[in-house]
Amino acid sequence: MLEWQWLWALYILPVPLLIWLLLPAKKDQAQAALKVPFLQDLPQSGDIKNPHRWRWLARLFVLLGWCCFIAALARPVMVGELVQLPQSGRNIMLAVDLSLSMQEADYQIGNRMVDRLTATKFVAGEFIERREGDRIGLVLFGDQAYLQAPLTFDRQTVRRLLDESALGLAGRNTAIGDAIGLALKRLKEQPDNEHILVLMTDGENTAGVVSVDDAAEMAKKNGLKIYTVGIGAQQRASRDFFGNRGSSLDEETLIKVAEMTGGRYFRATDTDTFRQIYAELDRLEPIERKEQQWRPRTDLFFWPLAAALLLVLLGLAIREKNE
Repeated sequence: MLEWQWLWALYILPVPLLIWLLLPAKKDQAQAALKVPFLQDLPQSGDIKNPHRWRWLARLFVLLGWCCFIAALARPVMVGELVQLPQSGRNIMLAVDLSLSMQEADYQIGNRMVDRLTATKFVAGEFIERREGDRIGLVLFGDQAYLQAPLTFDRQTVRRLLDESALGLAGRNTAIGDAIGLALKRLKEQPDNEHILVLMTDGENTAGVVSVDDAAEMAKKNGLKIYTVGIGAQQRASRDFFGNRGSSLDEETLIKVAEMTGGRYFRATDTDTFRQIYAELDRLEPIERKEQQWRPRTDLFFWPLAAALLLVLLGLAIREKNE
């Protein structure tokens, strides 16, 4: 749909006509007799031009150029169809544990047993798809924490990056404090929205430079609400060939972090419980869809402006050539 931003510009359109009507016409001065002493200097009949006709053609081009200039001044805009903008009051960061203890295959999806990371990807992916309108980010952590996806409305990309994560990609151990600290740093870059961190782990803090208590305290001061999810059908505390400690879920710490920041702790013992946890998160943090609409607008003024310049130049060129 075509709209005009400055319709008042159309009032300027008749200005040249008013000037022509109001200003007195220029009177022709009496011309002195012209004597041509040499007959050969007279133009032949075929070379005689009609300057009056060319003068009006030049004026027509200039007049059309003026009309195009006024059309450009009126700011034509092409307005597109109504578009619903995705809006929400929440930024959600997911922090996923990639330590080697997540390779324990104690979850069932359908008729097959899968490891903890696969179950986390499966259920968390469904949660990401449902959070339409929210900004979603992804932090992966092991020995250290890494930002895999910054906050974005592009849920498909976040889910793809989660699906592409692999066991041991971030190291063998578990840096829960670093994960909270990194998520807090990235969420603080969006100060206008409510910030939420969903932390998923099957172990305890065994790596990193930031303690869990310090990270939770910083999160509390900055208004970051943390929901913690304990992963694992059963707790096991063992050491592998390299002396590293296996899965030993520190539920006490996870509960403390959630309570300090105003969140909640959940225990995911199977995939059904996992789904219930994310359903509960949807209930606790409902999607806020603000009524905000937008119509794409494309400026078109440069087209009549270019036509105006071209027509005026043509008119001037015709006038100069035939005078």
